Amino acid sequence: MIEKMDEIRIEDLEVFAHHGVYPQETRDGQNFYVNAVLYAQIRAAGLTDDLTLSTNYGEVCHFIHGWMQNNTFLLIESVAERLAEALLLKFPLIRELDLEIRKPQAPIGLPFRSVSVKVHRGWHRVFLAMGSNLGNREQYIREGIKALEACPQVRVKQVSQLLVTKPYGGVEQEDFLNGAMEIETLWTPTELLEQLHVIEAAAQRKREIHWGPRTLDLDILFYDKKIVETADLQIPHVDMQNRYFVLKPLNELAPYFRHPVLGKTVSELLGQVDILAENGNTDR
Repeated sequence: MIEKMDEIRIEDLEVFAHHGVYPQETRDGQNFYVNAVLYAQIRAAGLTDDLTLSTNYGEVCHFIHGWMQNNTFLLIESVAERLAEALLLKFPLIRELDLEIRKPQAPIGLPFRSVSVKVHRGWHRVFLAMGSNLGNREQYIREGIKALEACPQVRVKQVSQLLVTKPYGGVEQEDFLNGAMEIETLWTPTELLEQLHVIEAAAQRKREIHWGPRTLDLDILFYDKKIVETADLQIPHVDMQNRYFVLKPLNELAPYFRHPVLGKTVSELLGQVDILAENGNTDR
């Protein structure tokens, strides 16, 4: 996700809680053990001896203990998933974490020492493109930003200025209002795409004409340095290197972010599009 980080480790935190598939497990309870590795930058705390610059592991332990006692799930997979998200939302300095939920008293009926589920979760850096060319274009875009800000799993970090651009793709239509934003999210690329489609649908977005007019368009440009190639999603966004209306606002936010496939920065890609436009070889 980001660069290599420092670690705060919690080992074998004991919690008596009521999680399990069988009725007696949720009724009678049992001991669970939690192992956690919290990834953060703690150099500033180490140099200044200031706890506010780090994450209080005592508070983390009490939070885990209370959360596991106050919630009940059938699967320890659910315990791990939901607790990981709760920790990342509660403690803002934790960038990533490894979380293991161990269940040594699981009703298996065979000799064993323990069973466990371990997950790695964290915040992802994402850049999105925004566009609209129907109705109140700016309002549609602003409402889309607000919808993302309302999601606990999203932190909106930066939003570019909006610019008016000519349509791209050869379809006759009104000019677009375009922009970009940087967010952090706990969602996977597919989960994020699904949420963007929900927000677009709330803006009455219709997908009738390829490259056609739309009330709101939200596209994933970059997701960390990931390369995703599925039938429904391609990251980095296909053809973004040729699109001035994408690169111009993106350059305002992250001029030195390097395209993981092309190996060039956003600023370099924008410069290439500008040169092509000057030579009359692309729509600007």
